[in-house]
Amino acid sequence: MSSWRAILVTALVATAPALRAGEIPSDARRSGYTFMGPDTRAMQDDDTANPGMLFVLDGEAMWGKKTGTAGKACADCHGDARSSMKGVAARYPAFDKATARPVTLDQRINLCRVNHQQATPLPYESRDLLALSAFVAHQSRGVAITVGDDPELKPFVAQGRDLFMQREGQLNLACTNCHDDNFDKRLAGSPITQAQPTGYPLYRLEWQTLGSLERRLRSCMTGVRAQAYDYGAPEMVALQLYLMSRARGLPMETPAVRP
Repeated sequence: MSSWRAILVTALVATAPALRAGEIPSDARRSGYTFMGPDTRAMQDDDTANPGMLFVLDGEAMWGKKTGTAGKACADCHGDARSSMKGVAARYPAFDKATARPVTLDQRINLCRVNHQQATPLPYESRDLLALSAFVAHQSRGVAITVGDDPELKPFVAQGRDLFMQREGQLNLACTNCHDDNFDKRLAGSPITQAQPTGYPLYRLEWQTLGSLERRLRSCMTGVRAQAYDYGAPEMVALQLYLMSRARGLPMETPAVRP
């Protein structure tokens, strides 16, 4: 984050009203879509104009492609994704009994590759992993997010909430300072949203490509001059779990488009 932007963030928070008891009430939670301008919303709504759909198409091709020493495709186990994957992304991160921890959709894809296809895991933020994740999540477009049902996830949701509320970095800011206390305002011309992760992986115009929620979180951490967690770190998974649980009930939008 540049010095002028850091000054803007600090000034925004300094003039913010007192903390609102921590979180946005469930009936007041809104997708980032509602904060976008008409041009951005139109781009997301039109599949022929939404650049994220190119990744979805790549993911569809990968779904049916045999890979690994097992010579299996995702479709060999899961069949038609339009039915088998509907609602799946809406409940991730989900608890994994083998590791006794929550895993993200990206991690589940790689676990399937290693355990069932006997293939190497796809690198975080690689085009192939983003494409597969986007294709799977796209099958849940319009489905309400259900993350948080599993009681085994409760301590990890709490960990993620603590991280969201925890001040960090040289600017001494927490996620909540922007996304709970200052949503509907603007920072450097961009709208401040409630950080409801309804459309990931999404196409960000700033990036000119598709990106994961982890990329966005790492960018925010760097912005407040904090040490960003590694991709796939337990803290990163817990943060994603909390964010998805607080977006519970909002519809999935993948691939969303944002500024």
